[in-house]
Amino acid sequence: MPATYIAAGYASDHVLPDIPMEDLRKLTHLNVAFGHVKNDEITTAHLKNGEVLETIKRGHPELTLLLSVGGWSAGGFSEAASTEAGRQSMAASAVRVLNEFPFDGIDLDWEYPCYGEAEIESRPEDKQNFTLLLKTIREALDQKGKEDGRHYLLTIAAGADQYYIDGTEMEEVQKYLDFVQLMTYDMRGGFQVLTGHHTNLYTPTGDLFRISVEASVKLFHQAGVPKDKIVIGAAFYSRVWNGVPDRNKGLHQMAGTTGGYGPDYTELAADYIDKNGYTRHWDEEACAPYLFNGSRLISYDDEQSIARKCDFVKEQGLAGVMFWEYSCDKTGRLLHAMYEGLKK
Repeated sequence: MPATYIAAGYASDHVLPDIPMEDLRKLTHLNVAFGHVKNDEITTAHLKNGEVLETIKRGHPELTLLLSVGGWSAGGFSEAASTEAGRQSMAASAVRVLNEFPFDGIDLDWEYPCYGEAEIESRPEDKQNFTLLLKTIREALDQKGKEDGRHYLLTIAAGADQYYIDGTEMEEVQKYLDFVQLMTYDMRGGFQVLTGHHTNLYTPTGDLFRISVEASVKLFHQAGVPKDKIVIGAAFYSRVWNGVPDRNKGLHQMAGTTGGYGPDYTELAADYIDKNGYTRHWDEEACAPYLFNGSRLISYDDEQSIARKCDFVKEQGLAGVMFWEYSCDKTGRLLHAMYEGLKK
């Protein structure tokens, strides 16, 4: 069991100046989104708030800062990973980033090896090349760490379901990683008209799509990732379905739309939760809340579901919890729930 549970958050570069000291103290890791891959190199030229990182690091030397590279529709990975020269170039650029900024490591968010759904290049060889890429970056970070007398982290954000296992060699991949951040959100939504929970802890009765935080953890553990390297995900935003039949409080119904992005938690708290015709329901089986107004269903995380996720981390001996994305909750309640839930 970890000595300290990981409380990690993703924050877009543009919100860095707005994160108060109190919130930074509640995090162990801050993933800065996003660096990009161009011409086989990690580039940070588009980031606007690099100097803010120095201020954050000075005020919070114990906070681990990671540059997250990639994100949905961010390409360049498959090309860089496909050759030894490309892998070496990307590894060298990772070291350069650590020389230029006070980052403590790199988080790769390739969505996803072997898949081109996000309109990025992919190839079947991504499966093996991903392992080789991480091995090459790990070796470069270790060499820099040896020179600097410290350890630099290498982590990934991983898709939560079987497709990600099939497109990677997780048993080999995990050897080069400090931990794996499971994106246990968006587990339903953009591709499905069937309503459901998008970031549920367990799979409830009657749900055709069997993925959940629990199921994802089992998949990755069975694929060779040690439990103490697994970080589960929480969502600070919602998914919404329209044209939902008024049956079963809207849950597990064929809607008129797929589950697009809905209001973030700031908006949910202000205008939706038990307001303006929306009723909050709690699915005890799934350990997940949702809102329904008779024709619209909204799936999201709240303080209660995040507390349950923290309990699950402790029960299962996992590494911790992370969330996407900091600016989506200006109430501060979700981060505080995570902080309280992960306390020893």
